[in-house]
Amino acid sequence: MTSQVAVIGIDVAKDSLSVCDARTGEVFELRNEACSIRNWLKTLPPGCSIAIEATGIYHVLVATLAHARGCRIYVINGYRLSNYRKGIGGRNKDDRSDAQLLARYLAHEQAQLDPWQPPSKVYCRLQAMLHRRAVVVRSATSLRQSFSQDRQLASALKPVLQRMAALERKLEATIQSVLEDAGLTAQSKRCQKVEGIGPLTAAALNMAFLRGYFRNSDAFIAFIGLDVRLKESGRYSGRRKLTKQGDPEIRRLLHNAAMAAARTQRWQAVYQSYLARGLQKIEALTVLARKLARIAFALMTTQQPYRTAADTVG
Repeated sequence: MTSQVAVIGIDVAKDSLSVCDARTGEVFELRNEACSIRNWLKTLPPGCSIAIEATGIYHVLVATLAHARGCRIYVINGYRLSNYRKGIGGRNKDDRSDAQLLARYLAHEQAQLDPWQPPSKVYCRLQAMLHRRAVVVRSATSLRQSFSQDRQLASALKPVLQRMAALERKLEATIQSVLEDAGLTAQSKRCQKVEGIGPLTAAALNMAFLRGYFRNSDAFIAFIGLDVRLKESGRYSGRRKLTKQGDPEIRRLLHNAAMAAARTQRWQAVYQSYLARGLQKIEALTVLARKLARIAFALMTTQQPYRTAADTVG
């Protein structure tokens, strides 16, 4: 595997990075810490391209530091990389082979990929607060269910749950404060006019909208991960599945918004029509969640107020 252009592949782990230079195919290990990464970046030629495997948070440091040094960064989804490995007949999967595969993938496919850009501070702050709130909610639910069969311990748990509820309210207030500081309060309230969308879902949609330029609502839906992956060939039609790319917390909040919307006068008939077509409840809610996200995207793009059918007639 050779290339005249500096193309680097990096397989990411919590404590280490496996780095491959496409020009030589050699792989070496690097500690996943700022000092080691900065020293290594100083050895790279200007304008090089780096493919980094997407992880939860562990790839962010090297991606941010390399971007600051002027490198072109491409964050590659693990599902896409896995299919690429199968496509070229790769049989091994370890840190070394993954780094080589990333370098090869970028060397051949760079023209078809969009460079990664660091998220804004507002995006990072909103994401952190939404995820922390989700952790608190899940933990409280788990504790409540676990202690439900023991009345004595359940009563002892009440003060803990009260503290967790107070923390949840504080996180929700912080989310609204971040939106206000960023000048997004009016836009968030505009999204909340859509039946089913509450303050948290509106905050998540605004966060997603901040991530970058979206050509249309399809691109926005794909970023959220509510787009469908098809498998069809000739007479064969495989099961359609969501790509589930992007932040899962946004999809969770949109699913909750769809459940709330399905009980409203505006969307109940629409939801029932999906069920009448043969869709399962989870499928119908997913379609409704996608519709709510498209409406919110239109409102944020046009900066126009939400208008119901009754408003149009009036």
